[in-house]
Amino acid sequence: MDVADAVWSCPFDFARALEFDPLLKRLLTEEPVARIRMPYGEGEAWLVTKYDDVRTVTTDRRFSRSAVAGRDFPRMTPAPIVQSEAINLMDPPVSSRLRGLVAKGFTARQVDRMRSHTQSVVNALLERIAESGEQPDLIAQLAAPLPLTTICEVLDIPEADRPGLRTRALTMMNIGAASKDAAVVAKAELRSYFTELSAQRRRSPGDDLISTLATARDGADLLDEQELAVMAMVLLITGQDTTTYEIGNLAYTVLTRPKVRSALRERPELLPRALQEMLRFIPFRKGVGIPRIATEDVELGGVTIREGDVVHVSYLTANRDPAKFERPDELDLERSATGHMTFGWGAHHCLGAPLAEMELEVALGTLLERFPGLRLAVPPAEVQWNTTSIWRHPLALPVTW
Repeated sequence: MDVADAVWSCPFDFARALEFDPLLKRLLTEEPVARIRMPYGEGEAWLVTKYDDVRTVTTDRRFSRSAVAGRDFPRMTPAPIVQSEAINLMDPPVSSRLRGLVAKGFTARQVDRMRSHTQSVVNALLERIAESGEQPDLIAQLAAPLPLTTICEVLDIPEADRPGLRTRALTMMNIGAASKDAAVVAKAELRSYFTELSAQRRRSPGDDLISTLATARDGADLLDEQELAVMAMVLLITGQDTTTYEIGNLAYTVLTRPKVRSALRERPELLPRALQEMLRFIPFRKGVGIPRIATEDVELGGVTIREGDVVHVSYLTANRDPAKFERPDELDLERSATGHMTFGWGAHHCLGAPLAEMELEVALGTLLERFPGLRLAVPPAEVQWNTTSIWRHPLALPVTW
C-alpha cells in the first residue's frame, strides 16, 4: 500500500523502570512499518521496527543520513543533538574514510591499554564506596564518575573543565520544550571548547586519544580541523553520558534478579556473554535517534516509502523481534551470540563500542567480586527513574551488603 492506515502519536516518554515500552511493542506486533508523529520537528516519519527491516534501512544506500542535514526532521528533543558535520550524518563512502581514521583510536591494543587504567579507577571508586557507609549510591559513586573520568583521561581533558562539560552534555539531551535555547547554547559552547582543544593537540600532540586521532593517517589522509573537533566532542558525549546510564541499568538488572546475580558470582567467566545479552534486553533509550531520508521509492514490509520521506528505525524493537530472538522478552544469560543492535548497525555502528563494553565489563565484574553480598537498600519500586531526557536509567541506586 502507498500510505499507512493510521498515523501513530509517539511521544516516546515511557520510563517505568526497565519495562518495555508498550507502544513500541504494539508497533512491532501490529504495524512494523508505521507512520508516526513525534513531539518536535516538521511533518511525519516512518518508523521501522523489525530486525531485518532495521538492518535494511541501516545498510541500504537508498536511505541517506547526509540528506537529513538542514531538515527540521521529526525527533524527540526540541533542538537536534547531532552536529551537522558529524560522522553520524555522513553516508558511505565519505563516512568510511572518517570511520577508518577514527577506528585507529579504538584498536584492540588501544582498548587493552585503557583497560588497566579503567580497572585502577574502578578499584579506587569501589574502595571509597566500601568506606562511605551503609547505603552508598552506585549512580553517584560509581556510574557517574567512572565513564567521565575514563573518557576525560583518555582525551586528556583538564580536571577543572570536566564538570562544566558534563553539564552541557546533559543539557543537550533534555526533551522538554523549555530547554531548547539552553541546548543550543550548550552545543555551541561544547563545539567551541573542542575546536580550541583539538587545534592545540594538532600543534602539540601527546599520548591522548585526541592526539591519536589528530595524527592518524590513511596514506596521506588526516582528519581536518573541523572533523577532529566534532569527533572529540562526540566522543566526550557518547563516551561518558551513555556509559554512565548503562552502568546504572546493568546494576539495577543484576540487583533485582537474584538468579542473574548468583549466576555471575558463581561463574564470572559468563560475564562477557551475559553482558551482550543484557545489552540486548535492556530498553536503554526511550525511542529513536537520528533518522534517514529515502533517496528513491522503496518497498519495505509491504509498504511503499516514497522518495524524500523521513525514516526512523528502532533498535529497541529490533532487539525484541521474535523473528530474530527466541523468547525475546526473557533475559537468558546462556543465549549464544545475539547480534544485538544496542550500539547501532551498519555504517553508523558506534565506533566507541569496544571502549564502552570494556568499561561495563570491568565495572560490573569488579563490583560483584568486591561486594559478593551486594543488594538494593530500598525496594525496587522506590527506585526513581529519569523522565527528562532521551535515556532510560535510574537516578539513584542505594545499596548495602
